[in-house]
Amino acid sequence: MNMNDTEIMRRCIELAQTAQKNGDVPVGAVVVRRTSADSCEIIGEGYNRREADGCSLSHAELIAIKQASERLGGWHLTNCALYVTLEPCAMCAGAVINSRIDEVIFGASDLRFGACGSRVDIFGLGFNHCPTVRGGVLAEECAGLLKAFFKALRERGKRR
Repeated sequence: MNMNDTEIMRRCIELAQTAQKNGDVPVGAVVVRRTSADSCEIIGEGYNRREADGCSLSHAELIAIKQASERLGGWHLTNCALYVTLEPCAMCAGAVINSRIDEVIFGASDLRFGACGSRVDIFGLGFNHCPTVRGGVLAEECAGLLKAFFKALRERGKRR
């Protein structure tokens, strides 16, 4: 399927909205496998489920990576890219390294926990695998989802 960055990030945003409806921080992720220079297929999807699962490991990226690995029948995700609405944290960046994903494309930067250059650059620490990173794809939309979510949480907290 011929999809561009914007189309794939829009799918991530849809997944993030699902997380939000379930009471989780609105982050969505998609793993695509490059089938040719201008074509790819979605092989994994995920959205935050920390609240739903009661587990700190239930990040969108980890769920998408797990699904992609299951679909391909192995943990090597070479020729694959991870798209995510929010810059991955250190845990998720570590999963990218360990799964050998070639590229990380994210929407909004995360100044508090971002591990792809905003807070720290995990990929620049000399590990045996270093994906390319691009940020800012639909950044305003992705950041807007997060801002609205946390604003609503604060407002609900004031009512309690």
